Amino acid sequence: MAPRDQACALLLALFSILSVFVGVQADDNKYTYGTDGAGVTRQLAVNRYPALYTGDFGDCLGGQSLFNITKFDAAYYADNLTIVFHLDGASNIKNESLMMHISVEAYGSSRFDMTFDPCYLNIYSLCPLNASVPITGWARIPVGPQQIGGIPPIAFDIPDFEGSTKLQIFANSSKTEIGCFQAVMRNGNTFSHPEAVGPVLGIFTLVAIIASFATAAYGVSIVHMRMHYAHSLSVFVVFETFQAIFFSGALSVGWPSILVAWWSNFAWASGMIYSYDMVHSINSIAGVTGNASQVGGAGSVVLNNGGGLISQIYGRSLVKQAAAAVTRRSVYNASDPYDYTWSGNPVTPGMPTPGTWPGLPGALSSVGIPAADAFLVGLIWLLVAIGLVTSFITSVKVVLEGMARIKWVREDRLGYFRSHWIRYLILALLRTFFISFFMTMTLTMFQFTVQGPTGPTAIAAVVFALSFVGVIGLVAYACRTRTRHGKFRLGPDKVVFHRAKLARFIPGMVPIWASTLNEHELKVEPIFTIPLFCLRHVNNDPACVSVHQDESYIKRFGWLSARYRRTRWWFFAYYVGYLFIRAAFLGGGARNPLAQVYGLLIFEIISFGIIIILNPFEGARNTALAVWMLSISKIATTGLSIAFLPEFGLDRIIATVIGVVIIVIQGLMVVGLLILILLSAISSWMSLTRNREEFKPEFLESTRVRYFEKMETKALDTFMPPKPKEDKKGKGKEAEVPEPPPQPSFAVVSVRRAPKIEDEDGDVLHELESAKNGSPARGTTRARRTNSVGSVRSLPRSIHARRSSWSSREFAQWEGELPADPPESSFASRLSSNNGAASGSRRGENDSIDSIISSPSVRPASPFSSGRLTPTRDVLARHAEERRYHTPTPKSIPEIE
Repeated sequence: MAPRDQACALLLALFSILSVFVGVQADDNKYTYGTDGAGVTRQLAVNRYPALYTGDFGDCLGGQSLFNITKFDAAYYADNLTIVFHLDGASNIKNESLMMHISVEAYGSSRFDMTFDPCYLNIYSLCPLNASVPITGWARIPVGPQQIGGIPPIAFDIPDFEGSTKLQIFANSSKTEIGCFQAVMRNGNTFSHPEAVGPVLGIFTLVAIIASFATAAYGVSIVHMRMHYAHSLSVFVVFETFQAIFFSGALSVGWPSILVAWWSNFAWASGMIYSYDMVHSINSIAGVTGNASQVGGAGSVVLNNGGGLISQIYGRSLVKQAAAAVTRRSVYNASDPYDYTWSGNPVTPGMPTPGTWPGLPGALSSVGIPAADAFLVGLIWLLVAIGLVTSFITSVKVVLEGMARIKWVREDRLGYFRSHWIRYLILALLRTFFISFFMTMTLTMFQFTVQGPTGPTAIAAVVFALSFVGVIGLVAYACRTRTRHGKFRLGPDKVVFHRAKLARFIPGMVPIWASTLNEHELKVEPIFTIPLFCLRHVNNDPACVSVHQDESYIKRFGWLSARYRRTRWWFFAYYVGYLFIRAAFLGGGARNPLAQVYGLLIFEIISFGIIIILNPFEGARNTALAVWMLSISKIATTGLSIAFLPEFGLDRIIATVIGVVIIVIQGLMVVGLLILILLSAISSWMSLTRNREEFKPEFLESTRVRYFEKMETKALDTFMPPKPKEDKKGKGKEAEVPEPPPQPSFAVVSVRRAPKIEDEDGDVLHELESAKNGSPARGTTRARRTNSVGSVRSLPRSIHARRSSWSSREFAQWEGELPADPPESSFASRLSSNNGAASGSRRGENDSIDSIISSPSVRPASPFSSGRLTPTRDVLARHAEERRYHTPTPKSIPEIE
């Protein structure tokens, strides 16, 4: 048999085996028939996903249930109108007949409830309940369209369905509730994708970090580097945006499930990254106790029934028999056609009851972190971030040195960073510490309200003190360093709100200081004014340079002030106070929801007005994100959160709609942030190539030029008067600009030239042109002269060949004959060199243009005239005979390339 035939036979055999295997697998699937609410009957797989099913479950009696439950699953199948539930566990009750009640709640209303006797459903392990028999209950309950009519069809498709299933167990002898278990309901659609969204946002954040770092490390001029760094997107603002989204859930209100799921995508930026080993280790320190493999308190918690149970029925001792009956939930068995994968697990100890999302504990439950562990988890990840920053700076230094050594990059590439990398490392760590200030303050104050064990609270107090004193001390030191040569003046001023157009076409209202209007003599149409006080600093040192020209200050505190305008360099001091007060509302006001929500809303509105008036950022992208997008999002989120206060009792469907509105607002902000990060990466690339004459792609060259021009204008931070308005005919109305005060000046109207002795020689250049264009015989005659004819070195410096006079028309014609755009002229290179090199070559070769530039001129009108010397009569007489026998050739005229 040929090799090809053998291969075909082998391939056919493999396909046959695979077909048999698939057929066996298909035969293992079990099917049933079901009729839905519309009366349609179809064949259904028994392992299909239900329309609604439960997730994680917990004890809704606060740990006082007399059962230890390892499995509680419930589901609703819309295709055959059935409800199923599965219960596994154990109890230490000796002998008791039971009644059970199951209910389904969706969006705050009961959609289905049923009371039944487990004996009627053939749940023999509960009929009766006995401590020696493990509980294994499974039931299928048919329902009619009237019973489930309260569940709208949209509930099967809407993301993050808000509902729960509750199973309550009652003892017949005492008619007392002895068990309650609640599981969250879901439909498989959710906004919570931290494993996918988190890495994408992390990549964009890494791009922003690299772009910001590159603009700060590239260059040799500190002032110039600061200017480019100021227009890159602030990493501090990027992290503040993500943290503001997640910590919106710190308000003590009842959040809809859709919001909590959305916020879980941004938990990583606040240090809330779940790790099972980390959380399990912290639980013992934070005082979180319990068994993560089961829920309930059988045999470990004193039951509070008001004396309703008889001690003979309930054995409260921890007997080995009851403990041995408790086992972990069995793993999913793929060979069992009746097994399923949609089930939930017992909630982690310290979590809120499934199906409820109260305040920050509810937001933390979406990422699996108990509220008592939040501070320590955030602190550990902060230390990890500090280590990553240290490794990043060190790695960049090592990689650059290695690439320079093997000649992959130039020796001077990023030379300033490589020689000052220790300073960069220290400033990067300080910047990381500053970025984490809001997160640290919020979590430490929240830890104080949790009232956990002494250990975590003491650690929180130490971290709070170090962070607060450290940041406030650095800010105060930075401000004092700049303002020590002056004094402050507090005086009255007014904020004038006047009509203006935002983004050139949106009518709006813009504030401006009355003192600014008076200083620049501007007139506006005021709407209203607010009297305030203005604190100004008067510098007593007249030689003090601007804050953005002070290289020493930029090196020490540029990580705080570099991105702000020249007149708003101190804005970081105000913003630290703003972040601290906001953290106090979110973290410290958890026990007073009304004061927390209303106080934070008022504070955000006032802060928004202040930041608009100050307009602190030098870069337009930072202004768009931090001043407008982020501030508006904070105000809108806090304002809409008022509806979630328990005092209002808002319908949960309406609450979900409001939650969708908040998601849209925050989602638009995130999309805008990602766009700004990409634009910042492009502009940072332009900054890194600012020393190149060519830029690719070429269609961005004009944008690059405008970007640099705008950057230089913004760095001046001078008041720009508004552009003149256009009338209806499109003709601009000239603004009345006051005439500047007269200043001393002069202008050359005409120049009178006195006759010189050398004028008698005629126009030498004219003779040269004639010689150049003359007959060959004349050129041969000239060639037979002495060697000195080919050189002008023997001439006096003041008698070099040149025209007697130059008119403006001739000079323009001479310039027009030069090359339009010389690629790299020696003339330009010499003009850019130092004067010492030029003066040292005055008596050099006759073809050196330096001799022309440095030689003194006879006539001021000469294009190369320096006007420093005029030859005397003695000098001219001494060389009269030499001039008579030396006629310059065209070789003596230097060419300008």
